[in-house]
Amino acid sequence: MVNTTLCYIEKDSRYLMIHRVKKENDLNKDKWIGIGGKFENGESPEECVLREVLEETGLSLNKEKLEYRGIVTFVCDDDSCLDGIFTEYMHLFWCDSFSGNLLKNEDCSEGVLEWVLKSKMNDLPHWQGDEIFLDLLEKRVPFFSLKLVYKKGVLQQAILNGALLKI
Repeated sequence: MVNTTLCYIEKDSRYLMIHRVKKENDLNKDKWIGIGGKFENGESPEECVLREVLEETGLSLNKEKLEYRGIVTFVCDDDSCLDGIFTEYMHLFWCDSFSGNLLKNEDCSEGVLEWVLKSKMNDLPHWQGDEIFLDLLEKRVPFFSLKLVYKKGVLQQAILNGALLKI
């Protein structure tokens, strides 16, 4: 089991995304995802997301505008998911206020950073379950719990606040 954060940073109807193309053994290889990563020992969700965003993008999020929007529980059926970790608790954030200068892509060790129109997000390679929580972010749904169950990388089940969703 692992705890991670993921933040969708918004500007001009675009999200700052990372195209994961730089690491070899990356579960997210070739996918487009938001900004985030694993907790370090003793970190709160807010501390983790602020650190990860700064490390991966060079941007400092405005703490007062940072919104903790939900928890996404990822469950996988085999060792192909999450480096042998079967459950991940991802703390999901949204923010539209930040300062600093975006890293040049050669300085980002995780992948290629790009501002992507929100309307084009589903056109990019991504995890199927991302569409569910991106829709919840767009609709400004209050804090939610979403469970996504994958089998061999394919979404099998989605449960929102205890209710099974049709996928």
